[in-house]
Amino acid sequence: MTTEPSSTVHVTPAGPEQAQVLERLWLLFRHDLSEFTGGLPFADATYRSERLALALSDDTWAAYLFHLGEAPVGFALVRRIDEEPFVLNSFFVVRSARRSGVGRDAVRQVLATRPGRWTVAFQDTNPGAVAFWRRVGADQDPQWAEEQRAVPDRPDLPPDSWISFRVATPGE
Repeated sequence: MTTEPSSTVHVTPAGPEQAQVLERLWLLFRHDLSEFTGGLPFADATYRSERLALALSDDTWAAYLFHLGEAPVGFALVRRIDEEPFVLNSFFVVRSARRSGVGRDAVRQVLATRPGRWTVAFQDTNPGAVAFWRRVGADQDPQWAEEQRAVPDRPDLPPDSWISFRVATPGE
């Protein structure tokens, strides 16, 4: 049964009780990312998921689910929530909800949970991510910056692009 989505994305913290939904969305995320990273699934058709496991079990990580009505349409994983800069480690919106403002609204809600300095990595080979994250940086902070950083322990991959910006405290 398909539910009619509302037009407003709702972002909520996610914990182990949402693991099954997050695991399914994670497969979609990793599948989409494989176009740019070349990552293949394991023999059981899953992908690496240690970051998702950490987000559900480690106090220095946070997970968020995005919903339109009853439909789960994405997630964000944030690491280093105990110190700045906070790292928006993984961010995903299902294809049918992209280019509708859902991602922009969801990321604003996630970022608002922790005013301060943030960083986000993305691949330059993913034109949608490049445009999206640069727009997020500019929307958050006129002094946002971008730099290239090598992927740790993966000299075979091109460097990631990292943006950094500051999220203002409400009322600032």
